[in-house]
Amino acid sequence: MKQSHMTAASIACGVLCAACVAGFMANVQGEADAARAEALARYGGEQVEVCVATRDIGAGERVDLSAIEMRLWVADLLPEEPIRESSEIVGKTATSSIVKGEVISQKRFESDRDALEVPEGKAAVSVPAKAVRAVGGAIRPHMSVDVYSSGGSTTTVLARDVLVLDSSVGSSGSLTSSDSGWITLAVNPDRVEEIVAASNKTDLYFVLPGQRVDGAVSSDSSGASSGAEASSSESEKS
Repeated sequence: MKQSHMTAASIACGVLCAACVAGFMANVQGEADAARAEALARYGGEQVEVCVATRDIGAGERVDLSAIEMRLWVADLLPEEPIRESSEIVGKTATSSIVKGEVISQKRFESDRDALEVPEGKAAVSVPAKAVRAVGGAIRPHMSVDVYSSGGSTTTVLARDVLVLDSSVGSSGSLTSSDSGWITLAVNPDRVEEIVAASNKTDLYFVLPGQRVDGAVSSDSSGASSGAEASSSESEKS
């Protein structure tokens, strides 16, 4: 009998807890609806139906129907370029985060960067880059650089006059000073394998042509110089 009473009490507690949770959620929803109604009454004006996020949507996430719903919104309170039809974004990938309850705009699906334009006959390859190895972080897109490969006591010219297509940038528009960065280069397709291998095995240095020292050479562990004659042809290889 005692056990039956305990079971009944447990069930009653469970029902009471569920009722409390439901009441709390209804209260929250009621407050949200009241706030929205107050805004409508205060601002008035035309109302339009727009897409609103039903949950948080992370950058890089593909949007599905379960993540959005259509709601009436005061036109004067809408962000720029609001989405009016779910078909405009379902299946698309968000390029920036969207929070639950936000009116979704086209800007959430626009890339911060322009599409990378690779010159005809070239291939784009990204390699690690630290500011200290890239003229203090001064390397920027559309510059031409010389690329040096340095490993141990050996340094060689990997390529000359290589076009920089893109780079990790800071607020100043230059390569960040952090240890992790990258530079995207435009190179001949047959050089990609060599450059990738060099970036994995050695440290790459990026030099602006204006700072090039004529007659620069590479040296091995014995101090012997080599490769100076070949360096003049590197720009054609890149």
